[in-house]
Amino acid sequence: MVGLGTVINVAAIVVGGTAGALVGSRISRRFQETLHAACAVAVMFVGIAGAMQGMLAVVGGEPAGPTLEAGRTLLVVLSLVLGALMGEALDLHTGIMTVGEWLRRRTGSVSDSRFTDAFVTASVTVCVGAMAVVGAIEDGLSGDYSVLTVKAVLDLVIVLAMAASMGRGCVFSAIPVALFQGFFTATAVLIKPVMTPEALANLSTVGSVLIFCVGLNLLWPGRIKVANLLPAIAIAPAAALLPLSL
Repeated sequence: MVGLGTVINVAAIVVGGTAGALVGSRISRRFQETLHAACAVAVMFVGIAGAMQGMLAVVGGEPAGPTLEAGRTLLVVLSLVLGALMGEALDLHTGIMTVGEWLRRRTGSVSDSRFTDAFVTASVTVCVGAMAVVGAIEDGLSGDYSVLTVKAVLDLVIVLAMAASMGRGCVFSAIPVALFQGFFTATAVLIKPVMTPEALANLSTVGSVLIFCVGLNLLWPGRIKVANLLPAIAIAPAAALLPLSL
C-alpha cells in the first residue's frame, strides 16, 4: 500500500508524543529540565554525526597512513546563506509560529506557554533529513516502507523524550511530517531522477546542520530561527545538478 510508511511514521509520533506528554505531566520540574537538556545534547550530536559523515572522508593509506579530508564546506556555507536569505524573505519562522499558535488555540492549550515552541522544535527535528525523503520516494515508487518504519521508531523515541520535557505541542509535529513525506510520496516518479546519491548526500549534510541548530535552540531558546533556514534543504540537493564541485 503506497503511503503506508508515512501513516506508520505519523502514528509513531502521535503515540510517542502522547506518552511523553502524559509522563512529563507527572514528573517534577527539576526532572523535566534535566530531560530537556539531555534531549538538546542528543539532538546536537545527531546533527554533528550526520554533518561530519557528509563533510569528512578517510583518504590515503601507506606509507603516511589514512587521514581525514573535509568536503562540502562550500556547499554548507552557500546553502545556509542562500537559504537564510530566502527564508527571511518568506518569513517562514513567523508562518510556522502562526500555525503553532492556531493549533494552540484550537486544541485548548492556551495556558500552555511552551506549546508553539514544542511544536516547531519537534517538527523541524523529525521532518528534516534524508530518511524522510528517501523513504517517502521508495514508498511512492514501490510501496517499500522499510526506511520510514525505521524512521518511525527513531521519531517515536525522540518525540517521546521531547514531549516529556516540552509538552503536548510535540504531538502535533505529526502534521508537517504527514504533509512533507506525503508530498514526496505523491510526486515520487517526478522526483526520483533528481534525487541522485550526491543530491541525497548534500541534503543529509545540510539537514544535519539544521538539526544541530535545533539542539542549540533547545539549550538557548530563540537564538536561531531554524525555520528561516529551511530553504537550505532544497538548495543543497539542487546544487548536485551544477557542473561544480562544492
